[in-house]
Amino acid sequence: MPRPDPRVTPRAASRPGQPLVARRDPVGNGRPARVRTPPVGRVRRFVHRYGWRAYALPLLTVATLLALVDAAATTAPERQEPTGTAAVQSAIPAAPATGSEVAEGEGLPSEELPTASAAGYVEQGAGTVSVVDGSSAVYGSGPLERFVVEVEDGIDVDGQGFAAAVEATLGDARSWGGGGRMSFQRVGVAEAAGGDYDFRVTLVSPGSMETWCPGVGTGGYTSCRYGERAVINLARWETAVPDYAGDIATYRQYVVNHEVGHALGHGHEQCPGPGRPAPVMEQQTLGLQGCTKNAWPYP
Repeated sequence: MPRPDPRVTPRAASRPGQPLVARRDPVGNGRPARVRTPPVGRVRRFVHRYGWRAYALPLLTVATLLALVDAAATTAPERQEPTGTAAVQSAIPAAPATGSEVAEGEGLPSEELPTASAAGYVEQGAGTVSVVDGSSAVYGSGPLERFVVEVEDGIDVDGQGFAAAVEATLGDARSWGGGGRMSFQRVGVAEAAGGDYDFRVTLVSPGSMETWCPGVGTGGYTSCRYGERAVINLARWETAVPDYAGDIATYRQYVVNHEVGHALGHGHEQCPGPGRPAPVMEQQTLGLQGCTKNAWPYP
């Protein structure tokens, strides 16, 4: 007599002709078998395989990168500042946001002019400018105009000496404050950083003029006004122009008053007639057009 098949339930065996039914517990222990489902995706498989190490590795990587950045910042060398200037640099200006009202220059000479030897000044500075720290008394009366003085790094110019010359010019009764029209005061690093000023007067090497007056077309020869800056060309500051015949002191007064005049909203003017004093807003750097030289708005 054949032995009964243990894989067939007694119920199925007692009913001939019925289909066989597989047991849910083929090992016969009375509990359903556990089915392991493998993790889905690379990340889950990685975590399933390596356990806690899968979390530790990224954390160690981030900690190492932070330590390297901190070490690099700690060992970075300090920038050396030029004499007479403060440890605050100004950002190089972007292109004008609107029209010609934010950028004005004297243009270029109609003919090639003789140039002095470059031995007296630096042709190309570092390209960055720093604020000359310090403040002055209030010069004049009337509405107050506060200004910052800057000097390009690497041009070997005494920043305090340049600032004193600008102060003396704007504080003169013949300048823009004449007759109580306005008053002037130089401010320093803190005010420059906080934006507590009205305009800047910046001395720049001829090789950097197109950087600080982009699109104006100075050709490295003339000065300009760009936005809030009256930018003075170092070459002109040191050598003046032919029509001034070596009178550098007067030309310096003229170029400060002319470019600051632009910053105050004044446009160019023409010579009113032969032999008459040139308006300070005439482009005297390019020629006097029959007028005589004049450095002052209210001579």
